[in-house]
Amino acid sequence: MTEGTELARPKRAAPRRKRSDRTTQSAIDDLKKAAAPRGRKPTAPSKSGTRGARDTAVPEPDNSMDLDLPGFEIREMPADLRELGIHLDAESDRRNRISDSPDSGQNETTQERQRPAPKRHEVAFDDGRIDSDAARVVRRLTRSGFEAYLVGGCVRDLLLGFRPKDFDVATDASPDDVRRLFRNSRIIGRRFRLVHVLFGGGKVIETATFRRAPPQDDDREGAELLIRNDNEFGEAHEDALRRDFTVNGLFYDLDGRHVLDWVSGMPDIDRRTIHTIGDPVIRFQEDPIRMLRAIKFAARLDCGISEPVYDAIVQCRGSLAMAARPRLFEELLRLLRGGASHRSVFLAWEMGVLDVLLPELASFLSDQPEDGGLVWRMLQRVDELTKERGEPLSDLVLCCVLLLEPMLECCENARDRMKMAGEFLEPVIDRLNVPRRIADAMRRIVALLPRLESGRGGRFQRTSLYVDASIVQGIRRDARIVPPLPVEEPEDDSQPEGRVAGRSKRRRRPRSGSAKTESVAEPS
Repeated sequence: MTEGTELARPKRAAPRRKRSDRTTQSAIDDLKKAAAPRGRKPTAPSKSGTRGARDTAVPEPDNSMDLDLPGFEIREMPADLRELGIHLDAESDRRNRISDSPDSGQNETTQERQRPAPKRHEVAFDDGRIDSDAARVVRRLTRSGFEAYLVGGCVRDLLLGFRPKDFDVATDASPDDVRRLFRNSRIIGRRFRLVHVLFGGGKVIETATFRRAPPQDDDREGAELLIRNDNEFGEAHEDALRRDFTVNGLFYDLDGRHVLDWVSGMPDIDRRTIHTIGDPVIRFQEDPIRMLRAIKFAARLDCGISEPVYDAIVQCRGSLAMAARPRLFEELLRLLRGGASHRSVFLAWEMGVLDVLLPELASFLSDQPEDGGLVWRMLQRVDELTKERGEPLSDLVLCCVLLLEPMLECCENARDRMKMAGEFLEPVIDRLNVPRRIADAMRRIVALLPRLESGRGGRFQRTSLYVDASIVQGIRRDARIVPPLPVEEPEDDSQPEGRVAGRSKRRRRPRSGSAKTESVAEPS
């Protein structure tokens, strides 16, 4: 009897389970209210049925299953769903960035109205000229609902008839979205995050999110114009307008096969002219490195520099001292690597930029002839070797060739050549942040160059530095061979054929017995 009574008790306790369910439901509702962000109403699902990262509705609680309480505040679509092919469309993702931007008070209609329409130029490039992996990156982004274009130097080189060195992609997808789409990628950068999509053979397709220029104040002057923060996301036209030169602000739509031009870059492509986007003085004060980039593009692409840009470089050259020293050294090497070092250095010297970067070299060049100087012939030989090899020479060789003659002049008749070369390089190291490994190697090459030229290398030939030193020696040897000047034709037509101009006729000794006859015949 006792056992039967104990078995019947669960049936009488059944109604209490319903009351416990109501208690659980009220507790869940309280937890939902506590977990919801304050001052923000839950967002209802969009009418079109597309659910974005910010439009995801809060799911209704199900009493038949265990609830994961952190899931009440869903802000992004899970990564596994994206990998299955469920991606946000471009319109929904653009709304999310607008709502997260500082100008989120403006509605979507205002943002769309402020976006200018680009000039579209129909250009069909051969598929063989466009990298297949870069095209794959662009098409996967567009199929996933994002906006993506080929941008920058690759579009410029294709339009000018050159072979692009690399291909860059710009998109409205965030770095995390790009990382989810491409497993063979990695996010790099601290100041501004980029995505490197990796392919075989060490190929890297750099994929960046659209950026916009920082807000500008018209009252800024001098050092206040220097850009120190450039990491704000933006739209496609804002990304084009923030770039440095018009020829670099062109976007190419692969599917539509046309160039998008927000910056009037196509006319400058046709004229082969380097011109800044906006006032050149302001743009150079914002980033002084742009002056070196203008020289590099003009020399490497065989283009001219517009008159306002030329005058602005002469005016703003002193602001190069405010630029980061590692960037100055890297950009100086790029002037020498592209196979146009002779013209690059000549433009920098002509516009006074070399007086700021390397005053030691600028003063030395002032005493040399512009066409026949040894430094200019050495730079011409560097360009020839770069084109023959298909790749640039090492950084050590380039730096050594550039400063070799001033250093040799400084070390002339010095007892300790290595010490004198070090004293010459010390201010250059401080000014351009030259790595010590390059500076020390330059000192050794300059100190041992006379022995190498005389064929007395000794133990130095067994060191790893001997290869670069022999290249420097060969460049200097070839440059010292002055090509013969063309022989001018004599003005006197009566001069016998075969006689070399400027050479005196050999006087013949008179034969014996005929001197009297020749002396009589001379007056006639």
